[in-house]
Amino acid sequence: MAAAELAQKLDGELHSPIVELRRYRLHPGRRDDLISLFEAHFLESQESCGMKIIGQFRDVDDPDAFVWLRGFDDMQDRHQALTAFYDGPVWAAHRNAANDTMIDSDDVLLLRPVSRDAGFSLRGERPRHGSEDCSPAIIEAATYKLNRPAEDFMASYDDVLSPLLRASGNHNIATFSSEHSPNTFTRLPVRLGENVVVVFSRFDSVDSQSAYSDLLGDNPAWHAVQQRLATYLTAPPIIARLSPTARSLLR
Repeated sequence: MAAAELAQKLDGELHSPIVELRRYRLHPGRRDDLISLFEAHFLESQESCGMKIIGQFRDVDDPDAFVWLRGFDDMQDRHQALTAFYDGPVWAAHRNAANDTMIDSDDVLLLRPVSRDAGFSLRGERPRHGSEDCSPAIIEAATYKLNRPAEDFMASYDDVLSPLLRASGNHNIATFSSEHSPNTFTRLPVRLGENVVVVFSRFDSVDSQSAYSDLLGDNPAWHAVQQRLATYLTAPPIIARLSPTARSLLR
């Protein structure tokens, strides 16, 4: 594919240059309440304000966690879109019901793709309102907390780690690193001063993700690179297994 054609393809399919990865801690038993509210009222209404709701998920291993992703064209557009939504009528009508489900909503990473072709490719349309057909897929989000900016880590990841992951059945769909611009919408906090890389992968089912994890754990070559990996990290990687909700675009 010619460079101009590739550029046009990437511009048309990849979302978004700025992404928020949001993880909410909920009151026990309230996750489905929030998901019902979110999918009925907070998808199209946010997108009409100028953002992209990339996906929303149940954490398979944490029944009281709700995880979602939204994207923006740039930091100025983020400010404008969030102002329009949070000052708008839909949030005013439903914010109390949404906030009543939450213990904490401040675990937010502000991210950007590590390269032009590393963002999410979102094809197809979001399932219609009222859909109950949840995808069996698992979106794995692997978060690497780094002790330095991401460039050195990504070079090692691409050369050493990624081939081992692929050989065990990993299918990478997007890779992001920290966006260090000032928070342009201070009403909503984000985690500042951190260097992270978040690698998203897709598996057809929870069983296929588990089989991949087992195969990787049994690979001596994977164990051999752990000491090298640790030189870049401030903590062990955090692996979240995310199950798309019925109306998640990323599925």
